[in-house]
Amino acid sequence: MDSAEDDGVVVGPDGLARPAWAMVDELQREYYDTEWGMPVRDEHGLFERISLEGFQAGLSWATVLRKRPRFREVFDGFDPDVVAGYGPGDVERLMADPGIIRNRQKIEATIGNAAATVALRADGGLVDLIWSFRPERTPAPRTMAEVAATSPESVALSKELRRRGFRFVGPTTMYALMQAVGIVDDHLVSSHRRGSSGVWT
Repeated sequence: MDSAEDDGVVVGPDGLARPAWAMVDELQREYYDTEWGMPVRDEHGLFERISLEGFQAGLSWATVLRKRPRFREVFDGFDPDVVAGYGPGDVERLMADPGIIRNRQKIEATIGNAAATVALRADGGLVDLIWSFRPERTPAPRTMAEVAATSPESVALSKELRRRGFRFVGPTTMYALMQAVGIVDDHLVSSHRRGSSGVWT
């Protein structure tokens, strides 16, 4: 593969430009090409993304992505109604599973976040809350150095979710969520995915 200009973009054998992180392996390339930055506007999908972003905190996304199939299996497909009903026995079951990230605080936070997701239905729901923090303008980064780690909107979203009882939803984690679910378009200008979500033009 050939590097493009010194902007963090790599042109792959297929002639398409992607950020270097998306070219580490086939799994990340597929995720970048088909999922990252595509709008997610359903409660189930957003709860899963919040959960996985929380597990990613302090680790690499590649680690989470490799473990995602097992996460989905042991967390009942991230159905918030089911996960909200988990008890101490489920926590121990999950802590004993080597196929996921075994962090007790993150597991307990996911269960609590499921309950918070269910509770939000009485006040507009998770989807409307998260998407209400969409900024008026999207970034247009030309290099990886220009890609932000947080934004005023991610700080505000983090604060509101915490107020609603969510955990592991810090501003950096929430900015990663906003990137992943299409609330901001942080595809590099030279990437083949720039503008592909249909949310921003």
